[in-house]
Amino acid sequence: MKYGRFGLGLLMMFSGLAVTASAQGKAGRAGIPKLAFEKYMLPNGLEVILVEDHRLPLTAVNIWYHVGPANEEPGLTGFAHLFEHMMFQGSKHVVANEHFGLLERAGATNMNATTDFDRTNYFETLPSNQLDLALWLESDRMGYLLDRLDQANLSNQQDVVRNERRQTVENRPYGIVEEAMFHQLFPASHPYYADVIGSHADIQAAKLDDVRKFFRRYYVPNNATLVIVGDIDKAQAKKLVEKYFGSLKRGPEVPKIRAAAPKITSGSRVVVKDRVELERAELAWITSLIFQSGDAEGDLAARVLGGGKSSRLYKKLVYEKQLAQDVTAQQESLALGSVFYIQATARPGHTAAELEKAIEEELDQFRRKGPTAQELEGARNFLEARLMTRLETLGGIADRLNFYNHYLGTPDYLSQDIERYRKVTTAQVRAFAEEQLKPGAGAVVECIPGKPDFGPDVPAPHEEKVPRGGATESVNADEPWRKEVPKPGSARPLQLPVPQTFQLPNGLTIIHSERPAVPVVAARLVVRTGSDSNPADKPGLAGFTAAMLDQGTSSRSALQIADEVEQLGATLETDSTMDSTSVALRSLSKSFPAALGLLADIVLHPAFPKEEISRQRASRLASIVQQRANAGLVADRVSSAALYGSEHPYGYPEIGTAASVREMQRDDMVVFWKKSFVPNNAALIVAGDITFAELKALAEKAMGAWQAGPSPRPELGAPAAPSARILLVDKPGAAQTQLRVGMVGVPRSTPDYAVLEIMNATLGGLFSSRINLNLREDKGYTYGSYSNFAYRRSAGPFLVRGGIRTDSTAPAVTEIFKEIRRMAEAAPSSEEVILAKDSQTLSLPGRFQTTAQTVTSFSNLFTYDLGLDYYSHLPALLSGVAAQDVQAAAKKYLSPEKMIVVAVGDRAKIEPGLAKLGLGAVEIRDADGLVQKQ
Repeated sequence: MKYGRFGLGLLMMFSGLAVTASAQGKAGRAGIPKLAFEKYMLPNGLEVILVEDHRLPLTAVNIWYHVGPANEEPGLTGFAHLFEHMMFQGSKHVVANEHFGLLERAGATNMNATTDFDRTNYFETLPSNQLDLALWLESDRMGYLLDRLDQANLSNQQDVVRNERRQTVENRPYGIVEEAMFHQLFPASHPYYADVIGSHADIQAAKLDDVRKFFRRYYVPNNATLVIVGDIDKAQAKKLVEKYFGSLKRGPEVPKIRAAAPKITSGSRVVVKDRVELERAELAWITSLIFQSGDAEGDLAARVLGGGKSSRLYKKLVYEKQLAQDVTAQQESLALGSVFYIQATARPGHTAAELEKAIEEELDQFRRKGPTAQELEGARNFLEARLMTRLETLGGIADRLNFYNHYLGTPDYLSQDIERYRKVTTAQVRAFAEEQLKPGAGAVVECIPGKPDFGPDVPAPHEEKVPRGGATESVNADEPWRKEVPKPGSARPLQLPVPQTFQLPNGLTIIHSERPAVPVVAARLVVRTGSDSNPADKPGLAGFTAAMLDQGTSSRSALQIADEVEQLGATLETDSTMDSTSVALRSLSKSFPAALGLLADIVLHPAFPKEEISRQRASRLASIVQQRANAGLVADRVSSAALYGSEHPYGYPEIGTAASVREMQRDDMVVFWKKSFVPNNAALIVAGDITFAELKALAEKAMGAWQAGPSPRPELGAPAAPSARILLVDKPGAAQTQLRVGMVGVPRSTPDYAVLEIMNATLGGLFSSRINLNLREDKGYTYGSYSNFAYRRSAGPFLVRGGIRTDSTAPAVTEIFKEIRRMAEAAPSSEEVILAKDSQTLSLPGRFQTTAQTVTSFSNLFTYDLGLDYYSHLPALLSGVAAQDVQAAAKKYLSPEKMIVVAVGDRAKIEPGLAKLGLGAVEIRDADGLVQKQ
């Protein structure tokens, strides 16, 4: 579960519509697609919205409760989010901690819940024959949560949520800046004041009676909307909804929210200290309410001002003046006071005050003159293109319909939503800025390095484990048939896509998958050379080279490229991994020919301008400094350095080191590009609304002249053995410990891939895995702890990772090793193996919901030489794994005696416990992974 800080701002505003295949088609390119939904209400007040969409054998279930922090009472900040967690603790007919396990076994994906200021939602996408299961789970916790609710459940989730606060607010760089901003904008009496997650004191102060009262008041059928989208028959779906929800009692009328948007007539400011390396400035104003006049203008103004490399603030602060490392702007649209904010992080040697001054200068120009027609058109194109890209997901439809229904009382608002952006003029955007972004009428937060003030410590009152059981209550009469977990219906045969392919005469491989339902195309140009080919003295070269590709060509400057991407409504990203370097784009199908031409230009004709290299060098050096404040990134960096050593490419992060970034020159990048970027070492993977013939003609035109050449792959030696088994990075006063336990794993080519995936799913790959249930649900040590194998061309790492409560660091290490050893000591139960296999096989269609997901999946086939029909054979490989195979794999590949422990946290508090574990001496390293003298 998670809480949504910006869930209903611009990112959510275009977070996923879908249309039925029959309603879209090619004709949808020219106009606004139609959403073929049906809405009705049960007698108990539950609203139901249904959409049939038969593109994939999947169904999305999405339920919104019309309650959030906006409904909280004084002294109970964070309660709506805490209650969201309680909804996963079991109900009368669903055993505690069984919710995710049942969904994982069913092959569900995108299953979670979020709390935002005005609502709470619960969702899952799963194979269509498992719709009964989703409705059974959702209806049982709506109707029978209190029948199982006890103090043990509440105490455990108070621990979990407080760990979440430590991880996402207190231990995350700048996390407290967001909270401070809401404190400045809203008075303490306003429900938005405390942000979504609330305070430690209020979370800990919540009582069982508060939970019961909240449930009876807000978690009732007449305060919820259920949306079902996907491969369904609506008549049958209605019968299932009636079966599972129809008998639940209507609740009392929900009290109306009394708070209103505060009027700010004078500005406020505060300086906060945090464990950061770079200063940050954040400016914010309270603006038009969601869907009211000025709201669309706010979205467009945010895009023009700070929405990407083509935005005004990026060009001025990051590119021209080089004051900022990053800058962004956003309109967060809400019911009781929307928030428009601008956030910028300073480059080393610059201050938040400088950023604020530069931002105000740009804002002053914007207030007086507004955007140009071209800027407004680019912003509008981007927003509409983003909307279209979300048309691919079933969960996106459900969330969008619930979103409209929640705020407007009707799900039928797509056309009006698009039109409200199309109608906005440059004068209206200027007026928005002049009237609502007035100087001195908002709030300013400056974040500077220092010791943060989290307030007084709030201890958990229970010293011993709270027993299960105790007084419970019932709201609805029992229905004995609910005791049985629903059996799945008849499943459609599992058919995973096999792409078409051809080669250009120059050796470039083209991989194609046509998906005509939505007018979107995604593409990725992949070369099979990555950071594994970095020279020993130049870690980070592949990443630096990739970053330079869109920084200028022989015919386009860096800013011209950024502006062209914006005008096309496209996204374009360059990236490197240990095994490959890539350029990815996504656009509307009508813009794809131009977008592909742009991609070809930056791949075939990069200029590597020296002035842009200087800019990128400064940016990458600042990023390295910035990463030192992120405990999770530090833990990953130290793990790599310890496992692989300084002579192996895997011993460094993609960005490299400060020394290597300073020393890299243009000639290094040109040589890397010439050796790596040859067509016979590359593939263009394309998925979306484009035919094979159309793609062939475009690819030949854009890349037919690319010259082939040799591109040898490196032979990587064996990594150096770690010098110590416990490595500690001191972060005095850290709110929690970022923990890693692991060893060198296996390459992607291992014949044991399938059994390792099943083994890891059982150990730590799933929410219902042994490690997570132990450390989170049983012990309350963490917000979440998981394990994974990082498969690479050579042996990547196996790591268990998580943010751990400081006082539980050593006990968590003990429990992790216990679970690892238990995997080898005895074969897992048949139930565990079935869950792991089903979760892996049945969820495979979820990898192909969107064009971007499809392209990523097919890119892996090329990078690791897996064969185009790999996914069609993978289910059989996974299904063939037996319990004894899992145990044998654990014995073979998990060696506790070889594993290292990396802990990034408060040394004074965690070193004594770690030293007593008997794993050897503690070695101290710095944030760059270098050994420190003691």
